[in-house]
Amino acid sequence: MTTHDSTTLLFRNTMRVTEGHLEGFRDAVTRAVAFAEQHGPQLMVETFVDEERMLAHSFQLYRDSDAVRLHWKLADPYIQEVMRHCQVERFEVFGSPDDDVVAGVRSALGEQCTLTFNSRVAGFVRFTSEHRA
Repeated sequence: MTTHDSTTLLFRNTMRVTEGHLEGFRDAVTRAVAFAEQHGPQLMVETFVDEERMLAHSFQLYRDSDAVRLHWKLADPYIQEVMRHCQVERFEVFGSPDDDVVAGVRSALGEQCTLTFNSRVAGFVRFTSEHRA
């Protein structure tokens, strides 16, 4: 896909891992990602941890706003378990979600962190094995 009006959404969640909770965070994220891989609508999920700064970064790619809503419905217990071990510091949305998803993100995060929305200019997605290096 190469158009600026694509429905694709990329979420970047930056979380501060609670002191003493790194292993619990890792375990909860591992379970959540395994569930998403088997049952979730995401096209991609990647989570990284900067252990020195106790910051984690999660990237999730969705086909559209419907996929985000399905993720919320399916994964809530896993999200709650991860959140027992961290605090969201920044949440970035890349792409243009529908009004319902915008409201859902705002409601879920409240005033706890910085929330930004970034409009797409151009791009493409290529996840086929024939293009791997």
